[in-house]
Amino acid sequence: SGDVTKIYPLPHMYVVKDLVPDMGNFYEQYRSIEPWLQTKDGKAEGQAEFLQTREDRAKLDGMYECILCACCSTACPSYWWNADKYLGPAVLMQAYRWIEDSRDEFTDKRLAELDDAFKLYRCHTIMNCTKVCPKHLNPGKAIAHIKKRLAEK
Repeated sequence: SGDVTKIYPLPHMYVVKDLVPDMGNFYEQYRSIEPWLQTKDGKAEGQAEFLQTREDRAKLDGMYECILCACCSTACPSYWWNADKYLGPAVLMQAYRWIEDSRDEFTDKRLAELDDAFKLYRCHTIMNCTKVCPKHLNPGKAIAHIKKRLAEK
């Protein structure tokens, strides 16, 4: 068609080389939410896996599909201004994924870790995150659910 396609690195991230951004801070923030199943006692002898109902599993739809591409986080003005303290939409959606998981037994601890003026409450519901997600997920909705859960405590 003759149209020129322009490709840029992720905005508001340091560029290592060409189109490669420095994702170190992003992955460190992801690691900070402890993105793995946490139980008090671990598996019982002979237990192969942690089961959950279909209904509980359905609650994770729209969160587990995230590929951690950081498009949502780098489209977020709050993340631009506070990337060192604000966790950003991708990490917060993954945090909510574990908060909502019926098999995880550390929901209160996870919520307490997020109850911070910068980690969570820098989100001003601008919703750029939802507009740019290549998987059509809604990080803004997950963030709102975290805020709601904290308000109910």
